[in-house]
Amino acid sequence: MKIANLADRLVLVTDDGAIDVEKASKGRFSSDPQAVYGRWSEFRDWAAQAPTADARPFAAEELGPPVPRPAQVFAIGANYLDHVKEGGIRTPDWPLIFTKFVSSFTGPAGEIDLPSGAVDWEVELVFVVGKLARGVPAESAWDYIAGLTIGQDLSQREIQLRGEMPQMSLAKSLPNFSPTGPYLVTPDSFEDPDDLAISCSLDDETVQSARTGELLISVPALVELLSELVPLYPGDVVFTGTMGGVGIARKPPRFLEPGERLVSRIEGIGEMSHTFRSDTTAESRRRDAEVTIKRRSEMAAARARARP
Repeated sequence: MKIANLADRLVLVTDDGAIDVEKASKGRFSSDPQAVYGRWSEFRDWAAQAPTADARPFAAEELGPPVPRPAQVFAIGANYLDHVKEGGIRTPDWPLIFTKFVSSFTGPAGEIDLPSGAVDWEVELVFVVGKLARGVPAESAWDYIAGLTIGQDLSQREIQLRGEMPQMSLAKSLPNFSPTGPYLVTPDSFEDPDDLAISCSLDDETVQSARTGELLISVPALVELLSELVPLYPGDVVFTGTMGGVGIARKPPRFLEPGERLVSRIEGIGEMSHTFRSDTTAESRRRDAEVTIKRRSEMAAARARARP
């Protein structure tokens, strides 16, 4: 099953198009895409028998984030080995967990403003909680997941590296820095939801490519870990981490530029497509990049000196 947020209305997505849930259910379910997660089991039962005659075509530009207002947003850092290695850090004994702000959420297509010359890409698998989870063991975790979608964890690296402590949440939560979509796809739609091809390309050049089976901490293990510490509520969103290939780790480093097109893909879910614009000058973007690259080099040198 696929659902989507079409012009701020909840829809079922079929091969023939989109079915407006409020209309098809005769008001049983709200048009609000967020509200459905609080009645997920009931909704799934209804959707299995939902009338499909009124499906209509739609464009990707009409879609918003499948989960527009989650109560909690978690993000996991350093969760693919190749990303750990390109970052010059050790494989963490404990996962790097941070939050993202809901004000950064946007849909799967459109134009995004670049506030500086040091904005980077990070394609990620995102899962959404379908029922209250407390102390859930990994072997039962998929029973608590409503579905999967694609996410981009866009990152303003200069802010991220500013100061002595990384500014993960702030640097990754600027306006429109957390696009998700195009659909939420239920786990039973996949042959193996633990192992999906994931990639992103920049102007048709593949810059990241992996399989979600390479996650150091899998989706079920993340549910177990997080639900041991805090309650996970219906509609909560978890960005599971990115793989190697980010711009700042390239030689030479590369950041997003106005006019470029970033396409993010996950097998069985679809793709997102975003272009970029900026009111900043080419010279200011160049300075932003230089400052960020220098700061990263200084931090890497400090880590090397601190190692025994």
